[in-house]
Amino acid sequence: MGGKIITVEIEDLAFDGKSVAHLDGKVVFLDGGLPGETVTAEITRSKPRYSQATVLEITDKCDARIPARCSHFDHCGGCTWQDLEYERQLHFKKKQVSECLSRLGGLEDVAVDDVIPSGNIFDYRNKMEFSFHVIDEGGFHLGLHRRGRYDDIFDLDRCFLQSDTANEIVHRVREFVKNENIPVYDLRTHTGFMRFLMLREAKRTGQIMVNIVTNAGDLPAQDRLVERLTAEFPNIATIVHGQNSKKSNIAVSETENVLFGPGYIEEQLFDCRFRIRANSFFQTNSLQSEVLYETGFDLLDPKPTDRLLDLYCGTGSIGILLASRVAEVVGVELVEDAVRAAKDNAELNDITNIEFFQGHVKEFLKALRPEQRRFDIVVIDPPRAGLHPKALKRTIGLGADKILYISCNPATFARDARELTSAGYNVSKVKPVDMFPHTKHIELVALFSK
Repeated sequence: MGGKIITVEIEDLAFDGKSVAHLDGKVVFLDGGLPGETVTAEITRSKPRYSQATVLEITDKCDARIPARCSHFDHCGGCTWQDLEYERQLHFKKKQVSECLSRLGGLEDVAVDDVIPSGNIFDYRNKMEFSFHVIDEGGFHLGLHRRGRYDDIFDLDRCFLQSDTANEIVHRVREFVKNENIPVYDLRTHTGFMRFLMLREAKRTGQIMVNIVTNAGDLPAQDRLVERLTAEFPNIATIVHGQNSKKSNIAVSETENVLFGPGYIEEQLFDCRFRIRANSFFQTNSLQSEVLYETGFDLLDPKPTDRLLDLYCGTGSIGILLASRVAEVVGVELVEDAVRAAKDNAELNDITNIEFFQGHVKEFLKALRPEQRRFDIVVIDPPRAGLHPKALKRTIGLGADKILYISCNPATFARDARELTSAGYNVSKVKPVDMFPHTKHIELVALFSK
């Protein structure tokens, strides 16, 4: 039996991308609808303080609504704002950053700049992950998750966030698996073989990586697959077969076998070259990452005598790009593969005043001897969860003059910013940078000074 049918006017967009309305004094979060629109919706969940609903019909559309370009828009979990004019997307992203700072960080006086827009609003992603999924009819899908579902994958026709070549590769791999009768992994029974297809495409160099992740075992007909893909797509620089026998549904391999090429692709940022392996972290929007980094570097204004600590350094891109502007760089990263890549990237770019350490940031900081603790600058680019409380406390304890914080989550940034300002650091402004058009996500950068 369906839920209650309501008619409401959309007032705002929430931090998670849902639209917001009010009914009888209670907040309603809706899937669908844009601010200024009147919609008919069905209540799907009711709580004492809020309700959740799904839009059934838009009875009065707003001027900012545009036709979504993608045929998968109505069911894909990716581009939730593709039907909203890009300028309005930037407006709501800035608004979300401001609200996080004031409500979660208590930082009412911190200015938030207008969002720096992305140069490309389509074909900007250098990495996409696709899942294989068994369907009841005995076949399979290869594509992306349906909105709000971890256990339902739709067959991808075309994703406009990646290149036409990448879309064609998805089709060829799907055809190959079907024609070769290779069994697809079933999440319910944990049987079958094909699990994920990951594509990485360097936007500056054009090099493409095909990473096929399967259950344990050799990839059937792998020579034929390599021959067909490399013949049709000459930009494929490497093909990797990763194996993951764990039940957890993540596209990370336990072991890897390079089927073609060197096992990595190379991307260019500014005047530096970076090698990216299958499981390396690298900013997803290569071209806009230059804008993000330069925005941060301009705020930082490093001196040639500075000693810099790069926390959560990934494959070393920030530290390597800054190495020519400072005296010394120390990078810290948990993922062992990323540290190896960072060392390779430093060598590739003839950077000699940098060293990398593998381990948890909080443990690295705890183990520093007194004579090692002097850093003029700390750069922080943490995962979405922000800094571990102990890592943040120990970072503050270093007493660096400047802390450059790059964040992909305004909420956890606001939480950490509150602690930094309470410890005596000042932050005058936050600069949002849009790395992910048509999605709810926003990157930002801010400088904390003593």
